[in-house]
Amino acid sequence: MGDIKRTFYCLLFIFGGNLAQAEQYIIGAQNIEYFPHYDFTSNVDKGVGWAILEAFSDASGHEFVYLDMPVRRLQIELNKGNVDFVYPDNPRWNSEGTTLGEKTFSKPVAHTLSGTLIRSEDIGKGLNFIKKLAIPQGFTPVKWQKRIDDNLLSVVPIEETYNALSLLQHKEVDAVDVEYHVGKYFTQSYPQLGPFSVDVTLPFIDVPFLLSTLRHPEIIKELNLFLVNNPRLISDIYEKYDISLPEDLIERFRTEQNVEEDDVWKPL
Repeated sequence: MGDIKRTFYCLLFIFGGNLAQAEQYIIGAQNIEYFPHYDFTSNVDKGVGWAILEAFSDASGHEFVYLDMPVRRLQIELNKGNVDFVYPDNPRWNSEGTTLGEKTFSKPVAHTLSGTLIRSEDIGKGLNFIKKLAIPQGFTPVKWQKRIDDNLLSVVPIEETYNALSLLQHKEVDAVDVEYHVGKYFTQSYPQLGPFSVDVTLPFIDVPFLLSTLRHPEIIKELNLFLVNNPRLISDIYEKYDISLPEDLIERFRTEQNVEEDDVWKPL
């Protein structure tokens, strides 16, 4: 991280003139191990989202304290004013107790590929093969909602990513709705899992992870300026965590799986 910080400190003078008064803020964060994107329960490395927010903290002087909690509590605590920000957040997700129009969202802090992870032997079996889908507890299965509403699919909420992948390994579910890099991290960490693949003929989506707030739009404005003005820094952090952009991943998978462009999954 040292080289990244040194690179950015060169930009601090330019950026610093427009900063709001530096203060301490609480970021409510999901208490799910979703590394390399985030693991706010860790005392060491909390993932790429944290690294980018900490780089912004170094530049702005704002201090961020991260309070991890269950997904469904985040919006409640934001509404109460017990946390200043929520990360990750996205206007596509359910925000119980909070009106979207009241919230201010940042530009993407991180881009993610939320895909359908299946056993590699099941590639090409199609949408109707997926009857039982594991998803992280509290997540909103946006890209699967129509099939759920039509009773074509049952959802199995799972608190731990490892447990979801273990169910997939033992054929207790047909697929896991999970971010690609997270699935990759777990299969590399636990060699007994897999092989799994993201089938590009099944639902996937680029889900930007954003920072949200009800009370501090001026800090979001600063963060947006930071993200726009420092593409090299952001790219360096992505590289450190071995994060690839969703469009690059989909093209790679399409080529590896010999899938024609017209057969790549598109929203129904």
